[in-house]
Amino acid sequence: MDKEKGTIAVSLVEEAIRCVERCGVDPAPMLEQAGISPQLLASPQARVSSAQYGALWNAVGSGLDDEFFGQDSHAMRSGSFIAMCQAALTARNGAQAIARTTGFMRLVLDDMRADVDTTSERVRLVYRLNEGVGDKEMFAYATYFILVYGVVCWLVGRRIPVRAARFRCAEPAAGHEYRSMFCDDLRFGESESYVELAPAFLELPVIQTPKSLKTFLRNAPASFLVKYRNPDSLAARVRRALRSRSISEWPGADALAAELRIAEATMRRKLKREGETYQSIKDALRRDMAIAALQSGGQTIADIAVAVGFAEPSAFHRAFRKWTGARPTDYRPVNTGRA
Repeated sequence: MDKEKGTIAVSLVEEAIRCVERCGVDPAPMLEQAGISPQLLASPQARVSSAQYGALWNAVGSGLDDEFFGQDSHAMRSGSFIAMCQAALTARNGAQAIARTTGFMRLVLDDMRADVDTTSERVRLVYRLNEGVGDKEMFAYATYFILVYGVVCWLVGRRIPVRAARFRCAEPAAGHEYRSMFCDDLRFGESESYVELAPAFLELPVIQTPKSLKTFLRNAPASFLVKYRNPDSLAARVRRALRSRSISEWPGADALAAELRIAEATMRRKLKREGETYQSIKDALRRDMAIAALQSGGQTIADIAVAVGFAEPSAFHRAFRKWTGARPTDYRPVNTGRA
C-alpha cells in the first residue's frame, strides 16, 4: 500500500453520511471515530486519507449494523464481509472467486445483484435490480463494486483492469472521483449498469491463505480503496514516476515526457483527456503528502511546509487552502498540540 497512498474526496464522505442520516442515525460519533473533522464537510475541495475513509466505512457499518449502509431493503449485517472473504478464500481461481463473492452478495441483499456475464473477450458484472425497486444512486453501485472487486483482486494478488463502466443513474457530484476509482471510460444515464473487466484474471490461482486473510481483514477496506484504482492511465504513470523521487528532484514536463518516451504535447493532450494536467498531479501529490504528515502529528506545520517544497509556511498555508479549501490545522488529529 505504501506506493499507492492517496486521498478520497470529501464528497464521498458526504455520500456515506447521507446514508447514515437516512437511517435516522447521528453520524457525528462515526466521523469522530474516523478522525474526520466536521469542518472538512463544509469545504467541497477537502480530502481525507484512505485510512480515514476506511475507518469511517467500518464505523458506519458497525453503527448501522449494516455493511451496505442502509442502501438495500435487507441489511448486510456486521460480519457479512468477513463471511464473504472466508467463503471466497477456498476458491481455486479468479473465476470461482468472483462467482462466490457475487453469489454471497445475492444471498445478503434483496434489491440488487450483479450477474457475471463472461465471454472470451471480457467479463461484465451486470447489475440487476429486482422488480419494483427504483434505480440506485451511484454510491450503492460503488459500494457493491468496492466490496466484490477488492476481495477478488486481493485473492488473485493483482489489480484486475477495469475497461469500462456504465450506470443508469445520473452523474453524481463526485463523478471525477468515481472515474479515478473505476476507469476513464465511465458513463452515466445509460440503459443498463455494468462494469467490464479484462478476462485474464479468471484463470489466475487464488494465492491467499487464512493467515493472510487476518492481515487483509485488519486493514480492509482502507487497504484497497486507493490501491486498486486504475494504474494504467497516463496520470498514474506520471504519479509513479514522481513518487519514485524526492520533490526537489521532480523533473519538468519536457524531461518527464522524454523519460516516459512520449512527446510533451502528447503527454499534455492525454492528461487533459483524463481530466489532469502535470501541475494538477504534482499539486495532488504534495497535498496528499501534506495531509498524511498533518494526520501523523509528528511534525510542525513549518517542517511539513519544507518537506513538501515550500520555503515559507505562509506560502504553504495559501496553497493548502487552495488545494483543500481548509486550513492545515483542520487536518490535525484531535488534541494534538503541534503548530
